[in-house]
Formats: sequence, structure tokens, C-alpha cells
Amino acid sequence: MSKLSIGQKNWLLSAHVVFAALWTGAVLSMFLLSLRNTTSTNADVLNALNSAINLLDDWIVIPSAIGSVVTATLLCWVTNYGFTKFYWVITKWFLTTGLIVFGTFWLFPWGNTAEKLSAHEGLQALSNPIYEFDAKGVLFGAIIQTLFLFIIIGISVLKPWGRRPSTVKN
Repeated sequence: MSKLSIGQKNWLLSAHVVFAALWTGAVLSMFLLSLRNTTSTNADVLNALNSAINLLDDWIVIPSAIGSVVTATLLCWVTNYGFTKFYWVITKWFLTTGLIVFGTFWLFPWGNTAEKLSAHEGLQALSNPIYEFDAKGVLFGAIIQTLFLFIIIGISVLKPWGRRPSTVKN
């Protein structure tokens, strides 16, 4: 595939930034809703908060994470960034992959379980050890994701560590 023009690269980079911002904002919102969830005294509010957390996850976090990975892949493929030329690109790939794996196998199931339990048990869910574990998992998982997304954004802006040494000798 040929390289992009500067204008095309800027549009692709802008889409990447939008997806990253959506992902970060949604996960931060999930954290704030989870924090509010710890003080809920109304069964309907408890269920609404858990439903809102899952709504954000299903409709913003997952699509924006996918969009971020797709645009990052395209940026690496069709620009001079490459996949392995820069330490900062490699670091972002590892961190992003870790966030997606964590979200898929832990954060997403915890949120689903917490929502189901709050819908069926109301405020009694607060004394259910499974709900307590999963709700705290969403709370701490969302703040961990937010912090790592801030780190990834910082790496994107600062581009530390520079270029890897070339292994090809001329």
C-alpha cells in the first residue's frame, strides 16, 4: 500500500485521536458512575447506574477501542511510523492490547454480572459477595483503564524513547 499524503495522514490521525478521546472519556465516566454506585440507597438508582455503565461499555468503549486499534494499524501501515520502528509505538501496542484483553475478559463480564444482580436483587445485591466483587472490579478496573489511557495519550504526544536502531547495515 502506498504512503498517505499529509492531508490524508492528518485525517486518519484525527480519527485516531477522536477514538482515543471517546474511549478515555467513556471509561472515565464508567469510573464516576461506579463511584456513585458505592453510595446508592435506591434499588432503581443502583440498577440504573449499572445499566448506564454497561451502556457506555457496549456503545462507546468497545466501538472506540476497536476504532482506535483500526486507525492505529492503518497509521503504522501507511505512514513512516511502522509497527516496530519506534519504541513508543511498540509500547502503545502492548498497553492497548493489555487494556483490550483486560476489558474483554474481566471488566466487561464484571459489569454485566453487576447489572444482572442489581436488576434481580435490588439493594440486596449490595450484600451479595459476587456483586460486591464485580462492582469493585468495575470501579478499580475503570480507574486503571483511565490511567493507562492517559499514559498512552502522553506517549502519543511526547513520543519518548525515539527510534529503534536499524538492524540493516549498509
